[in-house]
Amino acid sequence: MTVFDAKPALLVLTDGTVYRGYAFGATGTAIGEVVFNTGMTGYQEVLTDPSYRGQIVTFTYPELGNTGVNPDDEESAGPQVKGAIARNITQIPSNWRSTQSLPDYLKAHHIPGIYGIDTRALTRKLRTIGSMNGGISTEILDAAELLRQVQAAPDMAGQNLTKEVTTAEIYEWSDPTTDAWEFAPKDFERGEGLTVVAIDFGIKRNILRRLASYGCRIIVVPSTSSAEEILKYNPDGIFLSNGPGDPAAVKEGIATAKALLEAQKPMFGICMGHQILGLSMGAETFKLKFGHRGLNQPAGLRQKVEITSQNHGFAIDAQSLGTDEIEITHFNLNDQTIAGLRHKTLPIFSVQYHPEASPGPHDADYLFENFVKSMKEHQAAKSSPA
Repeated sequence: MTVFDAKPALLVLTDGTVYRGYAFGATGTAIGEVVFNTGMTGYQEVLTDPSYRGQIVTFTYPELGNTGVNPDDEESAGPQVKGAIARNITQIPSNWRSTQSLPDYLKAHHIPGIYGIDTRALTRKLRTIGSMNGGISTEILDAAELLRQVQAAPDMAGQNLTKEVTTAEIYEWSDPTTDAWEFAPKDFERGEGLTVVAIDFGIKRNILRRLASYGCRIIVVPSTSSAEEILKYNPDGIFLSNGPGDPAAVKEGIATAKALLEAQKPMFGICMGHQILGLSMGAETFKLKFGHRGLNQPAGLRQKVEITSQNHGFAIDAQSLGTDEIEITHFNLNDQTIAGLRHKTLPIFSVQYHPEASPGPHDADYLFENFVKSMKEHQAAKSSPA
């Protein structure tokens, strides 16, 4: 398909900015928060990451679709985004793993996209003004009418979207990554015999794969599960997953995490899980101007730096921690926001980035081994005589 036979599409931002381009994927109208991702690879993992629920993603890489899509690279059951924005689209993929083109994939899942617009200009606007609602449409080509619908949509702040993406049923996960030990150290800690209950706020499949690769038994439960329901499995550790929306709006999850603190079991949180753990310990969160979404975010402390994959629009307020029991272990080195926490006396830690990658670097995969070590140490402490 060329621009000469593509259907027109319209993108309108809530501030009235209008972009006219061409449609790919499904026809229709999608309204959501417009954000940008700076990754050069991994568009399928981004599109299927539940943390992008309710959002329209702008890809800064100039061309999408070269490698097509395939079932192995999905981070959930299908695309989670409201829409996609690209500079250019490849209609015919070239990759031996590809089973479908990107436009056909989005069309099959009823996700509209727009291409042929200046994504650099759009990204500069979002960086300057901040992430904002927008709408893509192939059917409403009157900018004023689409703007009215965009301005009537709710902001991301205050929305609890975890109930839209969490599992409806409890299930066990046992599939490791294909290259299960590729990123683990030679003398890594194996987790055979350890049971992890993972609270699904919108969990990525590669998180489950990495936990399985370290040998853990994994039980995935809905985000609405109570502490009593979780503890009945007598878990050796509890994992709090990533997820979409405003973490402060996930009241049930915060209450559950707070109750689980009393059990004093090892707990590990990623992204929203990190925020919910912070909220459960009395901290507050705030909305970032345009968020962190990409594969090259530096995070660290004390001259040790990890290059990390990140995807979040909220952060923990450092001034709200208010207790000497919580230690900051990582900062985002671009803007000095909190990127990692650790409880000084309880076996609890969390990070505001994605050590499981997919896509992204594997600098932080050691955190899964740290979780396994924490569970083993806790298990040994319980079995030792007083």
